[in-house]
Amino acid sequence: MTSSQGDKGAESVDSAPGSHEFDTVSSRTVYSGAILALRLDQVVMPGGKIAEREVIEHHGAVAVAAVDDKGNLVLINQYRHPIERRLLELPAGLLDKQGEDPLEAAKRELAEETGLAAREWSVLVDVALSPGFTDEALRVYYATDLYETHQPAPEGEEADLQVLRVPLEEAVRRALAGEITNATAVAGVLALTTARATGAELRPADAPWPGMPTAFLDRKAAQA
Repeated sequence: MTSSQGDKGAESVDSAPGSHEFDTVSSRTVYSGAILALRLDQVVMPGGKIAEREVIEHHGAVAVAAVDDKGNLVLINQYRHPIERRLLELPAGLLDKQGEDPLEAAKRELAEETGLAAREWSVLVDVALSPGFTDEALRVYYATDLYETHQPAPEGEEADLQVLRVPLEEAVRRALAGEITNATAVAGVLALTTARATGAELRPADAPWPGMPTAFLDRKAAQA
């Protein structure tokens, strides 16, 4: 074996699968806008090769699976410009203020989009929305014992927002039929149905959220 072959063989030897440290050796920002930033990271792969990874930093988000006393799930029908059509969704919004409590943000979004508040809250499910290229993550809350509250005047797309109350079983059918395709809504509908069917215990509303993204807000704070 030649010296070069021996070096190549040494480089190919790596630790056991699942134990490699994917260190970032350099990073540069390509774009930073109102709700996201794009950066290019140089990351050490198993075997020592350096690979470039595009990463979109985004706000975290919260959504609410709110169920009334008749068993209806509160959904909104909202226009989404990137796909140029309306989607059935859960009431939801961005965590766009540094240090904002996710539960308080969820309460705000439920009021702003539906004119409703809830007396009982718990964590339903946490979702990393597309971890192949973005740190965007979302927490879905389960809210019950609903009542009407003050609703601020809507702006933008929300001025066209339609509020619906759909039996949970019907929401499941719509999700499986491809009529509800918003990722947050699908996750929330199916998680809630599963929790009810299995009797799984939900986390308290103030449960820790280790996956909540903060990079974009930290960037904005540093630029201020």
